[in-house]
Amino acid sequence: MPLVRIDVLGADGDRLDALGRAVHEALVETIGFPPDDRFQILVGHDGTNSTLRYDDYLGVPRDEGIVYVAITMRSGRTPAQKRALYRRIAELAEEYAGTEPRNMFVTVTENESIDWSLGYGLAQYDDCVEAPSSRSTAD
Repeated sequence: MPLVRIDVLGADGDRLDALGRAVHEALVETIGFPPDDRFQILVGHDGTNSTLRYDDYLGVPRDEGIVYVAITMRSGRTPAQKRALYRRIAELAEEYAGTEPRNMFVTVTENESIDWSLGYGLAQYDDCVEAPSSRSTAD
């Protein structure tokens, strides 16, 4: 399961939605996540109260159209899968949101199964976890 955070300068709800869709579809296509496995934090910065900073590191001419994408997921993906993911995110972000590929800044952070709790205060991916009781509140 990925947790995705997208930060954009001066984006309205439609652009945030388009970028979220681009990243999600790329994750489904290249990594094989289930289509209903979507957990995203979409943040628009106004440039005054909150903003984004960037330079032209590695010769990439970034501008105010920059989009930061931080993806946290369990470890186990190959370098080839990650390269395909980055490429597909850039393609879809350009198609859906008009974001130039040079402005897509993507990071992937990997962790282990025990590092996730998806509700009920349980570590659902841990082999030792039992499912919560399905008793009604009247019991």
